[in-house]
Amino acid sequence: MQHTMQLLQIFTAYSDSQAIGFNSDFLEANVINIAMLLSGLIYILRQFLGSILFDRQEKVLFAIQEAEERLHQADIRLNESEKQLSQTQMVINQIIKEAEITAQKVRQSILDQGKVDIERLTLASKVSIETAEIQIRQQIQQQIIALAINRVTLQLQNQVTATMQAKIIDSSILGLGG
Repeated sequence: MQHTMQLLQIFTAYSDSQAIGFNSDFLEANVINIAMLLSGLIYILRQFLGSILFDRQEKVLFAIQEAEERLHQADIRLNESEKQLSQTQMVINQIIKEAEITAQKVRQSILDQGKVDIERLTLASKVSIETAEIQIRQQIQQQIIALAINRVTLQLQNQVTATMQAKIIDSSILGLGG
């Protein structure tokens, strides 16, 4: 705040002494010289800054064109990648379908083979049962025959007398001899 006061006092002192004022003599004030100098400066700076700005504009436009070209190339690669993704997805779907079909065929083959195996086992068990039945029948027949022979032998032993045995032996000898 103190600096502001000091500057205000200095400005007041100069205005009071009339050191600062308006000079109406243009030649004495060098207004024309300053205007010419300023015009020349503006002309020179305009050409200098214009060429710099033009170069800068060219560089910016070139950079924009390169960026647009890279964007275009990126779009092309993106489209190609999307096509490849789509084709890959189609291939994956096809592989999945083929795997499902193969799995279904394998499943059906296993079921069919299981049915064949069951039928074969059923047939083998039927044959085995029939064989066992035949063997059991033969054993039963043999036991029945053995029992019948034993019974007949016992009955013959009880019914055949010594004279009957002699007649049977004689008739057997005559049958052999004659």
